[in-house]
Amino acid sequence: MEERHLKKAVFFIISLICLGFFTWGFVSILEEWKENEIAGFDNGVFNVVHGFISPKLTTLMTSITFMGGVKWLSISTIGLVIVLVFMKKYPLALFLTLTVSLGAGFNWLLKWIFKRDRPDIEALIEQGGYSFPSGHSMGSFIFYGAVAFMLYRALDRAVFKWLSVLALSVLILFIGISRVYLGVHYPSDIVGGFSAGGGWLTLCIAVYIYFYKRSDWKYVDE
Repeated sequence: MEERHLKKAVFFIISLICLGFFTWGFVSILEEWKENEIAGFDNGVFNVVHGFISPKLTTLMTSITFMGGVKWLSISTIGLVIVLVFMKKYPLALFLTLTVSLGAGFNWLLKWIFKRDRPDIEALIEQGGYSFPSGHSMGSFIFYGAVAFMLYRALDRAVFKWLSVLALSVLILFIGISRVYLGVHYPSDIVGGFSAGGGWLTLCIAVYIYFYKRSDWKYVDE
């Protein structure tokens, strides 16, 4: 019993640390932006990333960025929820549905609050709406992060657990890079999206674990 309580305490301490870290990252970007001190960072990253522009890489980056778009993430979420329901993993299906859908609403709210215009450069693709925080980066962190969480819990061998987390983390990172490469987001938009998405995902996982451990869900979900 004491070991169980210890594990629970460690989990929520780690959750608080992660939530604090992501919140700090988001607030730091906001402060730098409001004080007009973020331009150096944005321009520096732009110069590095845009130095690699080529037709083949543009095609690749366009494909990668599609995997972080609303259409793809919506279809993937619905498909995965259907699979989870079919497998009778009802708590996970509810977790994924609420995490992704409410996360999308949270991103819309943040964009509406800050109303940052997109970069004033020649973009490689058409993209409307506000820029901060990046919806692709935030949505990808939330969806693929949630999938990584579920795979980590479902897989038996530690090597497969961490390989799945690593692979999805790399995908999230490259989706963010693709947005800068294509010229539709400032690098600070990407960092802001990752920070907001990470904070939201951490909160959702903590709430899921809390209710999962306190209810009979665990007997359905095993």
